[in-house]
Amino acid sequence: MDTHAHHRRRFLKGTTGPAARQAAMTEQVLADGSATAAELAERFGVSLMTIHRDLDELERQGIVRKFRGGVTAQPSGVFESNVQYRLKTMRAEKAAVAERALQLIEPGMAIMLDDSTSALEIARRPRLGEVTPLTVVTNFLEALNLLADQRGIHLMALGGDYDPLHSSFLGVSCVEAVQSLRVDVCFASTSAVHGGYAYHQEQHIVSVKRAMLDSAARNVLLIDHTKLARTALHRVAPLSRFDLLLVDDGAPADALRDLDEHKVRYEVCVTRGGDDPAGAT
Repeated sequence: MDTHAHHRRRFLKGTTGPAARQAAMTEQVLADGSATAAELAERFGVSLMTIHRDLDELERQGIVRKFRGGVTAQPSGVFESNVQYRLKTMRAEKAAVAERALQLIEPGMAIMLDDSTSALEIARRPRLGEVTPLTVVTNFLEALNLLADQRGIHLMALGGDYDPLHSSFLGVSCVEAVQSLRVDVCFASTSAVHGGYAYHQEQHIVSVKRAMLDSAARNVLLIDHTKLARTALHRVAPLSRFDLLLVDDGAPADALRDLDEHKVRYEVCVTRGGDDPAGAT
C-alpha cells in the first residue's frame, strides 16, 4: 500500500466538521481535477448524502461544479475554474506564450495585465525585470504580489470588489479605474475562442476585460491551445479587436485554419516540455 496515500486517507477521515471537511475536499478536487461522490465519501468517511450536501455548498460558492455522480474543478461553458486550479494547468504552454509576449514589451511602456493565469506568466518571467523602466497595471492580486518588490517597475493596482475565486478586483469601480487610464499594450486571455470571437463564462469578468481592451493602444490575446474551438456563454469581443493572438504549438491544424478564415493575425509559440491537464484562463 502507498504509505503516503494511506496516511492521507486517515487524515481526511479524521477531518471534523463540515467547514473543515469542505476545505479539505476543495483541496482534493482542485489537486485531482475531479472526483466522484463515492470516492469522496470513502476518503472522508461520511455518507453519500453528507457528501452531496458538501458538494452543493462548494458549487454554491462557485469553487467546483457538479455533474452526474461527481464534481469537477474543470471549466465548462458557464463555469470558470477556481484560480488555484488554473494556476496549476497548462504551465508549459502558458510559459511559451509568455516568452513571446515579453518580446513585445519595450522599456518605458505602460502595459496592462488582466486577471488570467496566462497573463500572470508574463509577470513570472525574470526577464520582465530587465525591460525597465516599465509601468504595469493589473487587477490580479497574484500579479501584484509577484511584482510588488520589483525594482524599475511602477506598479499600479486596479481597485474594486475583491473576488477570492479569481483572486482579482472586479466590479464597476474597477471598470471606472481602467477607463481612466491609457496603456501601450494590454495582455489578456479568455476562456474560449471560436468562430472569430473570444468568449468567457462570467459577465462581470467580461465587462472588465472589455474596458481593458478599450484602454490600450494595442491588444494581445494569450491562449493555450485548449481554448480553441471551445465556447463559453458570453462574447467578450471579436478577434479583430486584438492586434495579435499568441497560442502554443499544441494548436490543432483545423483550429488554426479557422483563425486564418477569420483573418486573425496569430503566432504559434514553441513549447519546451511539460504535461499539464487542460486549463482555463
